[in-house]
Amino acid sequence: MTRGADADADLIRSVAEGVPAGVSRVAVAVSGGGDSLALLHLLSLAGLSVQAVTVDHGLRPESAAEAAWVGDICCRLGVPHRVLPWQHGAICGNLMEQARLARRRLLSDWARAEGVQAIALGHTADDQAEGFLMALARASGLDGLSGMAPQRFDRGLWWLRPLLGHGRADLRDHLRRHGLRWIDDPTNADPRFLRTRAREALAALAGIGVSAPAIARSARQLAEARNALAQTLAGFVRDHVVEQAGALELPRAAFSALPPDLQRRLIAAAVRWIGGAAHPPRGAAQLQVQAAVASGRGATLGGVRFRAGPRTLRIAREPRAVGPAVPVGTVWDGRWHVWGPAGEVRALGAEGLAQIVGWQGCSVPRDALIVSPGVWRESRLIAAPAADFGREHGARVACPFASFLLSH
Repeated sequence: MTRGADADADLIRSVAEGVPAGVSRVAVAVSGGGDSLALLHLLSLAGLSVQAVTVDHGLRPESAAEAAWVGDICCRLGVPHRVLPWQHGAICGNLMEQARLARRRLLSDWARAEGVQAIALGHTADDQAEGFLMALARASGLDGLSGMAPQRFDRGLWWLRPLLGHGRADLRDHLRRHGLRWIDDPTNADPRFLRTRAREALAALAGIGVSAPAIARSARQLAEARNALAQTLAGFVRDHVVEQAGALELPRAAFSALPPDLQRRLIAAAVRWIGGAAHPPRGAAQLQVQAAVASGRGATLGGVRFRAGPRTLRIAREPRAVGPAVPVGTVWDGRWHVWGPAGEVRALGAEGLAQIVGWQGCSVPRDALIVSPGVWRESRLIAAPAADFGREHGARVACPFASFLLSH
């Protein structure tokens, strides 16, 4: 074999081994950049049945043309292609974060509707290293510094990153060998964005041996330590935490007896499980919640409310942070599956409780009930599964909390 053929074989083996057993329908999120385009080509070479999907954020005038360009590439490769436009108005807050959340939501909804089992993402060792530096700046702790996982199962869908062991340059070399062009997104060079500055910092650190592969190796080792702690915390959750109607309850004394790091890990995991955040909250924010619970005060973080009573710590969705109404059969608030006859799913709220005679006899606390799903027809409540109201509808959270701990 030539050196190029050897490199191709190594890349193809990585992407083939990165798909879990039993997964037959894989989609690749393709922006047109070198990383995602190389991943699509490699999965095709590996003999897997794949399709491509492009999220058009509509943030640059040329984005629609770039999405169409990706479609032409896919046509030449014999790969089905779908464009998902992000319909948005004025964007408030962190633009990159809002775009990332929208991309994830669009991809998730499309995959579930199409019966796609996994979405493959073209993140590389360079992305892992840049993310490490960004997490270091946020003081994210072990979770953030552990980096992205090569495989993660979240709410019924696999998210795959089979190229974390390979550098960005390796993928561009592969594309050149096969005569494939790619698009360079100008925002990747915009110093207004933290990732761009992290990329520049990484280049500067290379002079003292702090390279992307070295950081990626460190991130893998930290991930092993994180997984060991996750197993310990999962055991604590099984012994002490009660999950009910999408909320968590545990003895405050048991929480206080945990080592401080495991307390923070429990806080971060609860925020991600209930609030749907893709990343752990900042370290300083976790410390503030930890201090509030220790002193018996309440706190909110990431759309999640922590209530510390004399004996009990309850963690539930913050009422004003619940998701918008959706039709029955659609995932509500990022994690609830509701089934049954047609209707609109939105938070039960105080308005819904007022329509349930004798709800006070329900074993679920009020602060968990009001943020649980209700099925509505205009202003009339027709079902509230968590309150055992309405026999024709059911609801469940996609992933139990203990399982979530071990998969993130």
